[in-house]
Amino acid sequence: MKSNRYRTASLMLEDGLILTGYSFGYEGPVAGEIVFNTAMTGYPESLTDPSYKGQILVLTYPSIGNYGVPGKVIENDMLMHFESEQVHIAALIISDYSEKHSHWNATQSLGDWLKEEKVPALFGIDTRRLTKHIREKGSMPAKIIFDNEDIDFRDPNRENLVAQVSIREKKVYGHGRHKILLIDCGVKNNIIRYLLRYDTQVIRVPWDYDYSNEEYDGLFISNGPGDPQTCVPTIEHLKTSLGEEKPVFGICLGHQLISLASGAQTYKLKFGHRSHNQPVMETGTNKAYLTSQNHGFAVDDSTLGSDWEIYFKNLNDNSNEGIRHKTKPVFTTQFHPEASSGPTDTAFLFGSFIEEIEKWKKQR
Repeated sequence: MKSNRYRTASLMLEDGLILTGYSFGYEGPVAGEIVFNTAMTGYPESLTDPSYKGQILVLTYPSIGNYGVPGKVIENDMLMHFESEQVHIAALIISDYSEKHSHWNATQSLGDWLKEEKVPALFGIDTRRLTKHIREKGSMPAKIIFDNEDIDFRDPNRENLVAQVSIREKKVYGHGRHKILLIDCGVKNNIIRYLLRYDTQVIRVPWDYDYSNEEYDGLFISNGPGDPQTCVPTIEHLKTSLGEEKPVFGICLGHQLISLASGAQTYKLKFGHRSHNQPVMETGTNKAYLTSQNHGFAVDDSTLGSDWEIYFKNLNDNSNEGIRHKTKPVFTTQFHPEASSGPTDTAFLFGSFIEEIEKWKKQR
């Protein structure tokens, strides 16, 4: 049997559930928050998504690793096939590992990549049972241990994860005519790629950067990990920005931070939304879209101020998926319009953001 060639390890959840699997990644103990993702493709992108910082990721698709890991090709000063420059998950849990991979741009196996990145990974776990358990009990601290190397549980949501994944110094991409100031809370590379399609210059700054003296045409607040309420400096800077007339667009954590700056409140979801197939409805229309999502917190609709309205709603649980200002060019989405490996039903929102910038520039 394939499993006979692999070292065993235990996955332990805080509520007492213990499952045994086989290690195909880095062999060392690790702790984090256990969550699941129902997407069928896109594991190189998911594993490098900074929004997964500190999380033990369970992939529900039964066979993982069949197309390997793409090479590290640089384009626009970013890795082309990844969402950041490193793996951010704490560990990976899957049902079955494909030892042999086949894809035109693969340069190594998933297991070799995870060993290189020092990220533990287990297969042979009943991920259907585990996912049902998380749906019933909720996301919780968990850990992977080898032999007697026990460690404490860890709740990463008590940490400022954004500070761990944000860029340290300002960085500029492109030479276009529209200047976009991007607040990096753990931005995915594909967001920058989409913005660069629209004749823009993207000025990427740290999460707590004081941008009051920066010149820009539109403000963008990125996705990122953890509890949005830990990002106090970002929220305070946004309060000032929301008092101005410049266009503002926020995605995922950026949506939550704009909401908090507007006076609304956020709360933790039981097990979060992490998939490529979440349906949302645009408020006031009969338009529904399939979206990619990765978040554990949400905005409380009941706390929105009178100047704001709901932009999108989740059709599965009716949670908030975006807000917009009633008179100013400010809007947000909880989902990812730039999703890779898809879907891209809502990618038009980047064009909407640029249109608002062009309108604002003409009115000055």
